[in-house]
Amino acid sequence: MPQTYLITGANRGIGQAMAHQLLDAGHTVIAACRREPSDLIARGATFVPCDVTKQQDVDALADALQPGEVDVAILNAGILRADSLQSLDFDAMREQFEVNALGPLRVAAAIAPKLEEGALIALTSSRMGSIEDNTSGGYYGYRTSKTALNSIAMSLSRDLAEDGIGVLVLHPGFVQTDMTGGRGEVDATTSARGMLARIEEGQRPGPARFRHANGRELPW
Repeated sequence: MPQTYLITGANRGIGQAMAHQLLDAGHTVIAACRREPSDLIARGATFVPCDVTKQQDVDALADALQPGEVDVAILNAGILRADSLQSLDFDAMREQFEVNALGPLRVAAAIAPKLEEGALIALTSSRMGSIEDNTSGGYYGYRTSKTALNSIAMSLSRDLAEDGIGVLVLHPGFVQTDMTGGRGEVDATTSARGMLARIEEGQRPGPARFRHANGRELPW
């Protein structure tokens, strides 16, 4: 059955690939991103300008939604800045927290009143945010921003459970995108297909799950 998907960061990378696959399947896509996705608009997607670090943009996005309009919200916007213990950049760390952790929370809090029972919030995280899975160190800003996002997701899942809204946390894999400088093990199309498969499997209201795009459960 056709559904309506809201995707942040839909103008590039994994978000763009997911949007195209959803449109291929006959779903409705609301693309919330900073830059106009002309390719998606040409296919019938609705574009809502939105910088997830700006409250006024997020409020405008929420105002543009009708109650019950969105079935699935994919909070996907994110950035990566490489660092190490020898090259810490605290401004870059703050930037990553704003986009990767506070951004999704800002959007989720704003749109939650417009979601109805049975809706799903899916957050694009990373296994680099897993404390148990950290075996190589480094990437202080990115890792900790994604760890914060995972914690936020768990709180959201518990707070929204009474409204019948599920929360799912997804790791897309090591994907060949601009964000990774083209490095990676899978392309965006493959990653998007896996993430959408996990989303289609659904998530019951209650404690969030942390899953790889390939279906594997990941440690927090």
